[in-house]
Amino acid sequence: QVQLVESGGGLVQPGGSLRLSCAASGAIFGDTLMRWYRQAPGKQRDLVASISVAHTTVYADSVKGRFTISRDDGKNTVYLQMNSLKPEDTAVYYCNIYYSGRTAWGQGTQVTVSS
Repeated sequence: QVQLVESGGGLVQPGGSLRLSCAASGAIFGDTLMRWYRQAPGKQRDLVASISVAHTTVYADSVKGRFTISRDDGKNTVYLQMNSLKPEDTAVYYCNIYYSGRTAWGQGTQVTVSS
């Protein structure tokens, strides 16, 4: 069973930065696609960024140029560096892994951008 544990969320002022981490453990095999999603209150869960095993990245238009996704396969960890944060970035951020036809989710970490 795969487990994902996120960390790094918190309260930050507009214009500030946060770095989220997601550590994966368990029986992971094959190529993996790692993704960050977010869900604001009353809204659907949306894809923020993804990174393939070849380190190909995809970003939502709303975060392009501000967020950077990266991964360390030796540590089975994916990161999300978030800069120039805006109040509209406030949400619960979820890590997701897709591998060999399977998917798993983390428990989520709250990010609040407010003055």
